[in-house]
Amino acid sequence: MILWTCGLAALTSGLSPAAPSAVEPHKTPVVIQDFQPAAPICRAQRPAALTALLRNDGDRAASVTVSLSVPAGVRLIKDRAERRLRLADHEERSVSWTVRADAPGEYRFGCRAGSAAVEVTVLFLEPQPIRKLEYVPEPKPIETDMLVGAHNCPLWEADKPYMWANVLKHPERTPALGFYAQENPEVADWETKWAVEHGVNFFIYCWYRDGQGGPVRQRFGSAIHDALFRSRYASQMKFTIMWENQARGVAGVSDEKDLMENLLPFWMENYFRNPGYLKVDRKPVLFIYRPEFLVDDLGGVANVRRAFDRMREAVRQAGFDGLWLLGEYRGLDRQHRQLMRDIGLDYSFAYVWPVPGSPPPEKAIEIQMSHIRRTQELGILPQVITVSQAWSGWNDEGSIWKLPPDSFETLLRSAKAFAQSLPPDELGSRMLLLDNWNEWGEGHYIAPYREYGFGYLDAVRRVFSTAPDRHDDLIPEDVGLGPYDTPFRTHVRKERELRRLGSKKVTRPGADMSGLVGWWTFDEPDDAPVAFDYSGHRLGGVRIGAKRTVGLAGRALVCDGGCVAVPNSPALSVSDGLTLECWVTAKTRGQRNNWIINRVLAGGINTGYRLGLIDDRPCFNVPLTDWSHHLTAPEPLPLGRWVHLVGTFDGTVMRLYVDGREAASMERKGPIAPNGFRLHLGSYEEGHQAHFVGLLDEVRLYDRALAPAEIARRCRALAPPER
Repeated sequence: MILWTCGLAALTSGLSPAAPSAVEPHKTPVVIQDFQPAAPICRAQRPAALTALLRNDGDRAASVTVSLSVPAGVRLIKDRAERRLRLADHEERSVSWTVRADAPGEYRFGCRAGSAAVEVTVLFLEPQPIRKLEYVPEPKPIETDMLVGAHNCPLWEADKPYMWANVLKHPERTPALGFYAQENPEVADWETKWAVEHGVNFFIYCWYRDGQGGPVRQRFGSAIHDALFRSRYASQMKFTIMWENQARGVAGVSDEKDLMENLLPFWMENYFRNPGYLKVDRKPVLFIYRPEFLVDDLGGVANVRRAFDRMREAVRQAGFDGLWLLGEYRGLDRQHRQLMRDIGLDYSFAYVWPVPGSPPPEKAIEIQMSHIRRTQELGILPQVITVSQAWSGWNDEGSIWKLPPDSFETLLRSAKAFAQSLPPDELGSRMLLLDNWNEWGEGHYIAPYREYGFGYLDAVRRVFSTAPDRHDDLIPEDVGLGPYDTPFRTHVRKERELRRLGSKKVTRPGADMSGLVGWWTFDEPDDAPVAFDYSGHRLGGVRIGAKRTVGLAGRALVCDGGCVAVPNSPALSVSDGLTLECWVTAKTRGQRNNWIINRVLAGGINTGYRLGLIDDRPCFNVPLTDWSHHLTAPEPLPLGRWVHLVGTFDGTVMRLYVDGREAASMERKGPIAPNGFRLHLGSYEEGHQAHFVGLLDEVRLYDRALAPAEIARRCRALAPPER
């Protein structure tokens, strides 16, 4: 659910090194970037392609022998297991083999390319005859003894391929639909089929507003409006929404009038009146994330309670018997739970349970059940129980854990028994929530996918239904449908080509300066898709939604929402010394949290470095702990002219320079923590509102702190004549 945007990373995580051969081959510059099945899910007794993506990291052509090792029970049915290739310097190339597993199960394959070796485990599902159908087969819903809902995270739109970035680091998470475009009604029908055939009665879609104080605009609304509402089987299951009220002051509500005259009428017309919207006892069910933020939005606890009462009355006037309001909270603080009761919520629920310490499955189950029991024991506000399958965070941060399907089934049985012990007049005795259907990036999901197939959904079916355990679980390939990930695959091909272009080795006079890691001048042709690194270190970036114009020297980058994104490289993670240098022209005031150079992102807010503006003043940030060490100049950045900005760090002190003179300093002891993020030039990250507004030129990154005299000389060397 937490939004996190990033471009494509090297697809190396999730792979295991293969066992070394008896004679270790001579080390080669060829690396294996990725080694995976070509299809999202494989079946036994059916051809399956395995593909390795190779890259020559050397500065000259290299020959390499590439081989596939096949386990017992699997046959290589096409191509030779071993072949000889020659790759040009920094060339990427795919190599494929076709195999066939005789029986369902997990099989481990190995790939070797010179001295590089990886392994991957592939699950082959039960064999299934291939048929050719014109559409998704009709769902076969099953009866359940509780209302079972699953949170649905609708972030997977065709024009936002970067949302899949964390999944690319974990290819075992590949959905059965591939890296799909969710706005396709056929995708919604597959999800409906899989849900209702396994006992999931309704989806809770995360619902994001874009802006506030006026007519409703949405973000990530296509899963409901383009897919679900236009799908053939929409009537087969229910849906509801969870209002993502987390962007306070930006995309929540501006006041009670906004809530009653904009938000509620939109929900009423588009959702509550829809026959498919979930109603319990003739009351629509509305989930709210961060309901406590409404206290500030509406001016106090009493005002929120009054607004909720007005909402319930408006819904009754529309012909319903009221409105269920459920607020998200996953903690045990009595004061907070009392606040939720005081503002007028009917129930609490958790989007996900906090499970610290990266525990094993049995401990993760114990922690969740403890949260559920202790929440009930507080007795302040009744709950609707949630069960969580896993968690990793968008950048694999903090506690990382996962319940395999058999452990998830154990948790489901315990949670169900607890729910059914609640007072029968409580909603929580009739309803249970699953976390999560498809939060692929954040690491919690139960929809069918590569690692466990239908394992989680089969567990739900066994716990909540008496339907026969034996049933057919179909995937698109079984009936000749798909693919649904064409936009993403097109994006991958384009990105790969852009990386190839950006990795070109280019230099210009000055590239030999001591400590220079990267140098971006934006002097390429205006329509060039990349910005080269003129240090010669091949750290060229991809131009995303940004234009070029006349600059300080040659061309400059126009910063108005776009950026240049430099792919992650270990070279970007400087440690004991740093200098960020650039020339900028600010175009407007009101830049309160806008970033010019950034490598500090969600999931790594105690890592990296950045340079930008805070309340219009230059700011240099090298965090030691979360969001710490922001060094800000005392005066605003001048408008309408070129300004030389430099931030340095020598392992002990941070310094900020404006036009060649030191403007501020701060003590900070310790190395810079590394991360695996892109480096963004012109914005916080691609598509983010915290972008710089102005022009950017002559960006340089060093792995040492430039001396004051060096900075002054560099400022004088490029300063425009009018200065």
